[in-house]
Amino acid sequence: MTDAKSPFIAIIGAGPAGLMAAEALAEAGYTPVLYDAMPTPARKFLMAGKSGLNITHREALEPFLSRYGDAEEKIAPAVLAFTPKAIRDWAAGLGTETFVGSSGRVFPTVFKASPLLRAWLKRLDTLGVTLMTRHRFTGWDTDGALVFETPEGRKTVKADATLLALGGASWPRLGADGSWTEALAAKGVDIAPFRPANCGFDVAWSAYFKDHFEGEPVKGAVLHAGEHSLKGDFVITRNGIEGSAVYALSAPLRDRIEADGQAVLTLDLLPDRSAEMLTTQLLKPRGKRSLATHLKKAVHISGVKAGLLRECLPKDVMTDPIRLAAALKAVPVTLTAPRPVEEAISIAGGIRFDALDDHLMLQAMPGTFAAGEMVDWEAPTGGYLLTACLAEGRQAARGILKWLQSQHNNAPTP
Repeated sequence: MTDAKSPFIAIIGAGPAGLMAAEALAEAGYTPVLYDAMPTPARKFLMAGKSGLNITHREALEPFLSRYGDAEEKIAPAVLAFTPKAIRDWAAGLGTETFVGSSGRVFPTVFKASPLLRAWLKRLDTLGVTLMTRHRFTGWDTDGALVFETPEGRKTVKADATLLALGGASWPRLGADGSWTEALAAKGVDIAPFRPANCGFDVAWSAYFKDHFEGEPVKGAVLHAGEHSLKGDFVITRNGIEGSAVYALSAPLRDRIEADGQAVLTLDLLPDRSAEMLTTQLLKPRGKRSLATHLKKAVHISGVKAGLLRECLPKDVMTDPIRLAAALKAVPVTLTAPRPVEEAISIAGGIRFDALDDHLMLQAMPGTFAAGEMVDWEAPTGGYLLTACLAEGRQAARGILKWLQSQHNNAPTP
């Protein structure tokens, strides 16, 4: 295997956290081995980059860190040690220049993930990192060796230090299926149940509404979820709603559903006009025009927005111009459930921070570390997810280095 001067480090999961940890360890002079269940590495990373790889965000660090909610204090050390600017510099070092979009999101100038990943894998290969694909981690044997299922059968590996970077449970077809929870729970690791994050929601649409408006975008609305609000776009689905504005509010909406059995998302369909202005416009005589024509002519409401009014408002409100004007600023959409974890962009849940030390080592398993979406934190889309995964990969690598050094210092003198 390896001699005492060259500890064997196993990294399980070749996504962003695992790849970043491998790079940091290799730059420190070690030769970690990366294991991944899939035929090729970083499949979710590549899929996320198909429509434009949102690598990080240019937001100032204080508001940036606040995006991690209750986990901010735990995530902060990793991100402060590998900031969004550091990530942009790192990408540039791999030949991928970045630019800031109008929303503050940071993208590669080539927009896609594949050039960056190719350069990254080439660097890791040059540094001596070994990548073992089609190795599905299943747990540990009675001697504490790592167990993998491979095309050649069952294999065991004894590691001096191990990093678990197996992802969460969203997008299981890309490799992150959450199957690791059973093996870790058996070792006494405290794991929070998985919950969908950055997800769509179910709405009990009528058959008419589904048939006429499935796939239609709702643009320029302001969405209110309790004390949280934002302006953005979303899409009507056959099951309910999804899209960037909904994803950004998914955590409070999901939490409200868990507490009350449902959540009401309130839509301001005309945020640039006051209720008073709309009242004046709707009180204009409509003559023989239908209500649909009057809405279109008076306040420029038609299509899916008009459909939402008919779907979500009582008939008596629709025929009362004063009440309708107020309702246009607060259309209630009742959400009955988040979409399943398997459909979510990311997850909440996973290894609780209390089960980890400050270096992301498992309290119950000295020498075994965890990073990325395995850990119980969540963040909105916008570069925050990838930033934390990359930063935690480096944090775990630093932890492994400290662990190996402590083991060396504690070794008996020959």
